[in-house]
Amino acid sequence: MLSNEEIVGALVARARAAQKQVENYTQEQIDEVALSAAWQVYRDDNIAACAKIAVEETGMGVYEDKLTKHKVKVLGVCRDIKHAKTVGVIERDEARGLTKYAKPVGVIGALTPVTNPTATAASNGTGILKGRNAVIFAPHPAAKRSCRVVCEFMREGLRKVGAPVDLIQYLEEPSVPLSQELMRQVDLVVATGGAVMVKAAYSSGKPAYGVGAGNPVIIVAEDADLADAAEKIRISKTFDNATSCSSDNSLLIQESVFDRMVEKLKKQGGYLCNPAEKKKLESWMWVANAKTGHVALNAKIIAVSARRIAEGAGIAVPDGTKMLMVIGEKPGEERFSGEKLSPVMALWRYKTIDEAIELIATLHKYAGLGHSCGIYSFNPDYIRKVATAAKVSRILVRQAHAPSAGGHFHNGMPSTVTLGCGTWGGNITNENIHWKHFINVTWVSEPLPVVKPTEEEIWGPLWAKYGR
Repeated sequence: MLSNEEIVGALVARARAAQKQVENYTQEQIDEVALSAAWQVYRDDNIAACAKIAVEETGMGVYEDKLTKHKVKVLGVCRDIKHAKTVGVIERDEARGLTKYAKPVGVIGALTPVTNPTATAASNGTGILKGRNAVIFAPHPAAKRSCRVVCEFMREGLRKVGAPVDLIQYLEEPSVPLSQELMRQVDLVVATGGAVMVKAAYSSGKPAYGVGAGNPVIIVAEDADLADAAEKIRISKTFDNATSCSSDNSLLIQESVFDRMVEKLKKQGGYLCNPAEKKKLESWMWVANAKTGHVALNAKIIAVSARRIAEGAGIAVPDGTKMLMVIGEKPGEERFSGEKLSPVMALWRYKTIDEAIELIATLHKYAGLGHSCGIYSFNPDYIRKVATAAKVSRILVRQAHAPSAGGHFHNGMPSTVTLGCGTWGGNITNENIHWKHFINVTWVSEPLPVVKPTEEEIWGPLWAKYGR
């Protein structure tokens, strides 16, 4: 019986051999490789197979939404890589005498989550190939068949253009020890998933891109278009049953429009729980582990429908209910302050924009620091204040949060399913992880005429104000 080191070692050896074959490909050649693999996970028939197996295997999400997610994410990544330079000279700065050359990273280990097993592999795989790299995917054990299906489609795309198919590989029988061994042997780790996975990636001894916990907090200001905001919030909160880390979790509603906004949300399929129902919902959503006693989200509520969650909690809801809502009372203390990974939202009142900003800080201190927030307002001063104060890596203005934070055709964010959260969220970057993060860059510096500032130029203003 092979050891974990031997199993992973064989995959890595094949990946290195494949990557060696493409490391000197021209830009045109590697573009053909990346786009061919991407086409196989963009085709309607193949996407249908991916969505079907993902829902069947994991029990999470919505088949139709996963079709949409694949279409948007893969096409978005291809839009981003279409004209990107990842081979040879990618930048020349004559004034500073600098030339930048792109080089491959090598072999990348990519950990994928159970919530988005196929879209993550398809999106990250395309960007990784663009950099002339090889990748080995380590899926969540509960999504191993989904990973196999999407990877085999991409391998077929490689085969069609004569590229080595082992540029794309995967752990067939994933486990925590195998994933740990993979991270030890590859050149770079990309971890998309929960906190435990990301912590393991950062502890692997290899460079790693991880993500922070999601818990988007959305402001609805008094000047917002309430009908538009309610529709976009419903789209974001219910899409794929909230599998995305970018799904709205808390709404901060200005008090003068609170009641009207709640009515708009009800028209979008929202059901507002009364205090007794809120207690029932909390007891069903957070349960204690039988062995450790640790209280965490009940696996039975993650990425399932609002109707199903309500039924499990013993709450009668009307037909057409798409999302459950509760009134938040103790920000940063009650469990509804955090990420819920389900079509459930907490609603909070605020008076001033400064109070809303304080609420964002409180809720993100509880969970989701560094990830994102949103605002429905046309007031540039409000937007500026939130942008200046909020410790988040991205702020979405008047957009459905879940489809937009990872890039969409209606905004300029890089398309990805892997969202860095900066040092706030314990990550090395706060950017959307995309093709740029899968290349090394060599800087070539040429000599210039000496341009040396005087001491007066540097410290003159300081000396004039405070003395030497």
